Amino acid sequence: MTVSLEQLQRCHVAVDLGAARTRVYVKGLGLVVDEPSVAAVNTRTGSLIAVGALAEQMTGRTPEYIRVARPVSGGTVVDIEMAQRMLRHLLGDKLRRQLRRKPRLRAAACTPHEADPLAQRATVETLVGLGARRVELVDTLIAAAVGCGLPVEQPTATMIMACGAATTQIAVLSLGSIVTAVRIPVGGNAIDEAIIQHLRQHHELLLPSQSVRPLQLALHGNGLQLTGPALTDIHGRDVATGLARTVQVDTAAVRQAINTPLTAVLDGVGKVLRDCPPDLVADLADRGIMMVGGSALLPGLDQMLRDATGMPVHIAERPDVCSVLGLGAMLDGKIQPMVLNPLAG
Repeated sequence: MTVSLEQLQRCHVAVDLGAARTRVYVKGLGLVVDEPSVAAVNTRTGSLIAVGALAEQMTGRTPEYIRVARPVSGGTVVDIEMAQRMLRHLLGDKLRRQLRRKPRLRAAACTPHEADPLAQRATVETLVGLGARRVELVDTLIAAAVGCGLPVEQPTATMIMACGAATTQIAVLSLGSIVTAVRIPVGGNAIDEAIIQHLRQHHELLLPSQSVRPLQLALHGNGLQLTGPALTDIHGRDVATGLARTVQVDTAAVRQAINTPLTAVLDGVGKVLRDCPPDLVADLADRGIMMVGGSALLPGLDQMLRDATGMPVHIAERPDVCSVLGLGAMLDGKIQPMVLNPLAG
């Protein structure tokens, strides 16, 4: 763990700045913010028009003087000022006044595995700009493992896969630390993009970015499994004429389009298992893989992993909020470290 549990228990607020959603946990209050990481700005005046869900609805629907910005990409803050403004509005005046009363406000934040120093500094500066005197950074994988109830502090292997919007992180944990891990630049967005490109190339159809969720429509609730209807109706805009059009799409072809980005995820699982000590792999054969993150709910992804690895695969009870709930559990002192007493000489 990058920081001790004792230091985390002194923190007042925990923040998970994700590419898709921003979540804030306040000590004593619980999860207070769970909104899309989006902000809409008036480029003429520089004023903020909307944040969160309302700003996300504006994507692709705004006049030219309104810009919809995403200040977080791949778990890394790419626009510090915009991220600060977005967080201020998401927290609201009442909650910000409550946090400002803390004499020395401490914050904890999730960072992707092996995040470079610049990415870590951007996260720290974002929270310092909101009034935090000290910021503790915790690896997303450890926070997510704690949030879904895995025995992270025990000397047994636990394997976790964090499926985010922009990246997928896979790790084996033991004794509160990461034994081996890999970070793959493929997430839910890449899967959606694969479907959009397939429909454009083979059906000359453009999908609206917000009015439909292409992944859900194309999979039609049956995911990557072979069962279900062979054809699915999808509505969009014709590439040539610009008119609205409905096409029947072969779901088997859609599955094939999805398999391309998912192959990289399966390769990452194999790499982690190859780099893992044999004793821990033996534990994993019984315990299996725990999936967290919003993209873990992709229908059929868990079955694909079972078929590829032969190991049990579980999806966390609330996979999308595991990271911030894990940080919150550390703040509230619910996690106790394993005490190793030195042997008496």
